[in-house]
Amino acid sequence: MTEETKTLSHGRLLTRFTQIGPYLRQNKSTEERYFFDCLSACVNAKKPPESREFWGWWLELTPKEGGFEYAYKFGKFNTEGVWQSDNVPKKCNKEVTESLDAFYKKICNFVEGELQLEITALPTLKQPKLGSAA
Repeated sequence: MTEETKTLSHGRLLTRFTQIGPYLRQNKSTEERYFFDCLSACVNAKKPPESREFWGWWLELTPKEGGFEYAYKFGKFNTEGVWQSDNVPKKCNKEVTESLDAFYKKICNFVEGELQLEITALPTLKQPKLGSAA
């Protein structure tokens, strides 16, 4: 870490992550892991709101020396409020991946730009690294 590197407490990180957009789930975040998700596409909009499921993604950001590591998955957010890893249907794939790409740009701008730390994929990540296609 350099002298210019800014370090923020867990509470300040929660505040800043919340400002990035409607992605942070504070109740699922700890000092060891920050949980983000996005309900990108409704599975069936004709159902009542409390019965709707969504296609989307979730991402976990883990602090490490000099920055953060991430891992993400795609799937369905069910009526019980639980993420289930699943293949997103083709008709929803673009919307879901674009929302993840947009979030990744925002989180990188904050971590790399403001904090001057690095953000990298978890070494065990099975999906493509984010930003690698850009």
